[in-house]
Amino acid sequence: MPAYPELHRHTADLLSENYSAIDADLPQLLELLFARSASEDWHKAGTFKHHLLGVYRTLSLWDQPREVRLLGLFHSVYGNEYVNLTLFDRERERDALRAALGEEAEAWVSLFCAMPRTRFVQAILEGEGGGAQGMLLTDGKGNTFTLTPRQVAAFIVVTVADVGEQWHSWQDDIFAAYPYQERRELAPHWAASLWPGPLKPPANILHMLSRLLHALKSLPGDTGIPAPPAFGQGDAVIEARDEAAASALYWQVITRMHPLTEMQTAQHLLESAIAHNPWVGEPRLLLAQLALTQGDFATAETQAQAGLAALQAWGTAWDKRIAWEGWIAWARILLQSARARQWPGHIGGLNSLGLVVSGQ
Repeated sequence: MPAYPELHRHTADLLSENYSAIDADLPQLLELLFARSASEDWHKAGTFKHHLLGVYRTLSLWDQPREVRLLGLFHSVYGNEYVNLTLFDRERERDALRAALGEEAEAWVSLFCAMPRTRFVQAILEGEGGGAQGMLLTDGKGNTFTLTPRQVAAFIVVTVADVGEQWHSWQDDIFAAYPYQERRELAPHWAASLWPGPLKPPANILHMLSRLLHALKSLPGDTGIPAPPAFGQGDAVIEARDEAAASALYWQVITRMHPLTEMQTAQHLLESAIAHNPWVGEPRLLLAQLALTQGDFATAETQAQAGLAALQAWGTAWDKRIAWEGWIAWARILLQSARARQWPGHIGGLNSLGLVVSGQ
């Protein structure tokens, strides 16, 4: 039995950037992709390279087929309605990309870049695209796009991975009400526009993402696109009020906006955050650390294990002040310490913590 049976089969390879263990040809594809400016381009929570690898990571942890993983990795390379990040010329370079990715994956990348993505999200939320008929989309220029049920399923999954990887409180502000956002002038909203903002966990996007994944239930069962583990494999939908409450309660603890002379208030706030939103891992990890501090190793193990599972169910951090890899490492330290029934007795001891991996 592996030393950490809680780890997804791809987690260790993703952490070590051993991508060839997941897709044998990925190093060559990454070389092709990053020979362009992806490592230099700004993108929401980092660089475009960081974003593309993050989407690929999520889709790998979601056990998606190769075509879907590669769609996620190359999902904006021809440009799209959201960003000016064209890395490949659709007219001159499709043959080269088709030879590298394969026929289906490249065709999906091209369609995903060309179609009206906002309208696609709206259509799914409005109940369109279910059943065996697929979906018909029309953009503002009168162009029509026909999607098969397999493409609808794949595009839902990649959309959720794409949005989840990049979204934090800055996009809550500048892209408010997505996918029904309205044009707002910059000057009156200058404060909201300052990037990256406070980097709070999002308070207004998981509700929409849970509805998108839930829509997979209406598609035929033979699409070959497995339901992601997020939101209980799409069975649950988080209400908007619960998402907002969980984010606010968590931020109260993070910013120490509660009494600092005793721990109980922080515990209550975190427990309430988890009750409102059980689908993210970071509140559980804070609760696990508080339990370790009190010597409650059973609670610490339960919460650390649940937090680690949630982080892997998303493949991205909810609290983006720290990268997903950092949260995973911290979750494993908490879990290891709970099982060893030991935790520093003085505050300086936290500085010397480090995961000791053996038997893997």
